[in-house]
Amino acid sequence: MYRKIMDYLNQWKTSKYRKPLILQGARQVGKTYSLLEFGRLNYENVAYFNFETSPNLNKTFDENINPEYLLPILSHISGQTIIKEKTLIIFDEVQLCERALTSLKYFCEDAPEYHIAVAGSLLGVAVNRKNFTFPVGKVDIKNLYPMDMEEFMIALGEDDLVKLIRKSFDTDTPMPAALHEKAMNLYREYLIVGGMPECVLQYEQTKDFILIRHTQDTILTSYLNDMSKYNNQNEIKKTRLTYENITVQLSKKNTRFQYKLIKKGGRASEFENAIEWLSLSGIVSKVYRIEQVRKPMENYIDIDAFKIYVSDMGLLCAKKDLSANEILYFTDELNDFKGGMTENYVDVQLTINGYKTYYWNSERGAEVDFIIKRDDDIIPIEVKSADNVKAKSLKVYMETYKPAYAIKLSAKNFGFEDNKKTVPLYAAFCI
Repeated sequence: MYRKIMDYLNQWKTSKYRKPLILQGARQVGKTYSLLEFGRLNYENVAYFNFETSPNLNKTFDENINPEYLLPILSHISGQTIIKEKTLIIFDEVQLCERALTSLKYFCEDAPEYHIAVAGSLLGVAVNRKNFTFPVGKVDIKNLYPMDMEEFMIALGEDDLVKLIRKSFDTDTPMPAALHEKAMNLYREYLIVGGMPECVLQYEQTKDFILIRHTQDTILTSYLNDMSKYNNQNEIKKTRLTYENITVQLSKKNTRFQYKLIKKGGRASEFENAIEWLSLSGIVSKVYRIEQVRKPMENYIDIDAFKIYVSDMGLLCAKKDLSANEILYFTDELNDFKGGMTENYVDVQLTINGYKTYYWNSERGAEVDFIIKRDDDIIPIEVKSADNVKAKSLKVYMETYKPAYAIKLSAKNFGFEDNKKTVPLYAAFCI
């Protein structure tokens, strides 16, 4: 399946400033597949090492992490001749071997002609939890996320539709009605399936939502297991409680995260470590409120006001135990959840495509769902789950801050009016 990460990996391979690469992200997002496929297509051979399935590998790194010592041994273990610039060396589940991570510093300094990439599912958590000697400044770091709407459509053979969507986005020209409806149906399918590569592949091959839900439940179980395996004993219950509560938070009219909804009397001091664990693991993202709309936006966040979104739409719907028909037809039973679910979808698309997201509200209660920096402009984004695009809060924002333009995401077709760019929800990846 096509993954956008391949473009980055090709640039990394040919860069004269290339360093050992750390590819990090949540479990099951496709890190191993992407590296192996990249190696297969671009190198003469691949030397692959997995610290989870081959725990004895750790002993090799305990002895010595000098590349001159390691390379002959790794070549023997893998059964591959490791050749400068022609072999891709892959360390998988590197969070299980502190010394392997540290060795990247010496590969960068003493053996830069060797191409090495490592993958870690809970690297942020592991580094935060143990006394890792992280190779600061000696590695390239890239996050991999689930597949976005564009990758999903391409996986289903809709390459031509993607091209038409991008053209309409660039020109603010409405899509033909039949194609617009088709793309909206694909959007609803994406909400059910999500972007986990295994689920997308199963959908492409079988169209079986029951099979996909089983896979999603398995992934959710593995996340819960990780919360026990890679967490302090007294934080396990809090982390699980917080993760299970996210769908409750997204069902509220105000989706700002509230500790009291986790448990009665809940406070930041009790649950902030749990939220940090979930963020570092890559399975949720935090979106802060900005108090002032100016650059750099990071300087003006309110650290006490934030929203939490799940990193994959399919897992969100599985957590909420929503059936395929409820999503496909947006039944009335979903009315309380539609807004939060749509916000979550948009945050996923923006995050995958490299944006740092924020939100804004006024003293009188006007709220804009997302604020991003796009092409040096600070742009507000209003999100609607249907085709109702009345946006009083966006009007307040535009009168206050006079942005270059605004974006309205909804079920409506493409257009541009009153300095507002109307974009269908399925085209959020174009932003």
